[in-house]
Amino acid sequence: MNDPSYTQLPANLPVPQDDGAGGHLLGQCLPDIPLPSTSGLAVNVRQQKGVVVIYVYPLTGRPGVALPDGWDAIPGARGCTPESCGFRDHYREIQRAGAEVFGLSTQSTDYQSEVRDRLRLPFDLLSDERFAFTDALNLPTFEAASLRLLRRLTLIAVEGVIERVFYPIFPPDQHAGEVVAYLQGRSF
Repeated sequence: MNDPSYTQLPANLPVPQDDGAGGHLLGQCLPDIPLPSTSGLAVNVRQQKGVVVIYVYPLTGRPGVALPDGWDAIPGARGCTPESCGFRDHYREIQRAGAEVFGLSTQSTDYQSEVRDRLRLPFDLLSDERFAFTDALNLPTFEAASLRLLRRLTLIAVEGVIERVFYPIFPPDQHAGEVVAYLQGRSF
């Protein structure tokens, strides 16, 4: 059973503002970097055919393990588990719209594998623990509890080129629905 403190968003979370940190990403090629995945295989999203959705998140909490101090006060930090559950729940719609989805964080693959199993995610989570993908794209990051973490954003790429950037994202538990609406409205 999921701990409701991780699957539900607390009231009155601070809303992230668009600081322009994702503005440079539109039209960029995804880095040609294989990333460890929860399938046990390396996944190179640049080499994926068709449409790829990459939702980027700071860190997924684990029941019984405290989040970093002040986590709820950091705009856009809270909500990784509800966001992942949203992509899980909309996964078939995303596939029907012709896209594949991946989650990306800087957490280790072992950590992500537990999350994938616990949340029953039907897609791979990718680990950028070494920040190679993050640094190649200059993805926005922040620090919490002496950890460098990714800011929440979503990239939609076609044949390795970023076509759409969602940034900032709020509320994260409703974001997968926004992605589905975008994919269904795309003109090919």
